[in-house]
Amino acid sequence: MVVSITGSSGFIGQALIRKMGELGWAFRIIGRDSLKKPDAEFREEFIEGSDAVINLAGAPVAKKWTSGYKTEIMDSRVLTTRKISSAINHVEKKPEIFISASAIGIYDSVNTHGESSTDFADSYLAQVCKNWEQEAMNSQQVTRVVILRTGMVLGNDGGALKKMHLPFSIGLGAKIGKGTQYMSFIHLNDLTEAIAFITVNKELSGIVNAVTPYPTSNEEFSDRLAKVLGQSCLLTIPPFILKIIYGEGAEVLLEGQRVLPEKLEQAGFRFRYPTLLNALVQIYG
Repeated sequence: MVVSITGSSGFIGQALIRKMGELGWAFRIIGRDSLKKPDAEFREEFIEGSDAVINLAGAPVAKKWTSGYKTEIMDSRVLTTRKISSAINHVEKKPEIFISASAIGIYDSVNTHGESSTDFADSYLAQVCKNWEQEAMNSQQVTRVVILRTGMVLGNDGGALKKMHLPFSIGLGAKIGKGTQYMSFIHLNDLTEAIAFITVNKELSGIVNAVTPYPTSNEEFSDRLAKVLGQSCLLTIPPFILKIIYGEGAEVLLEGQRVLPEKLEQAGFRFRYPTLLNALVQIYG
């Protein structure tokens, strides 16, 4: 199996590279400079001959959203995916599958969402996801396309937990606002296993929710994390503080989504760490 991958230097990408190595898969890394190459050269060097293409590229959203940074969030996803999708459409030997990342932030914070849900949020992040996904779906006539709507990814080498670990480990952990907002998550190892599972499982296509079957609330998440680290969680971060720090980007922390992995479960995928306690104990136990 030869896999072309973007975002390989990121938290998820590095773990996926390790997973592919364990499986004996070869990979071709598509870096930022690679995307600047002329279309014909890009196709020949990075897409032609690949069995799968996995697109994880995108600027981090956990930063203050200035108008300029909002453009970077959008362009880093949409333009990259457009280049890859166009290349797939024009190579002679098409890859068997194109997996392109998206986010559960496309969904609203009111309903429960399986893959068939069209109850989308009215937010900038949701619009980013819609544009991002459409670029990937432009290749669905020539290959199997999977849009991976990913929740909060838990691991000790990066992502949100890396930032949360220090304050929670010294008793300064805090819930966010009322703490009632849902947090749909997935352990990093389950995510890489799911990507490998999707790659070889030809029944899976279209939207796939990459979350565990047991979403939690921010309050429960904060309390559980504190207890696993031998602390208590008694503090609260007021929403206005987050709005000062992140601007409009605070919505990512203040608005949650209750999302279920219906397609993965129906296809027979088994989560190693389905509950929050399972995941946290594996990471910190």
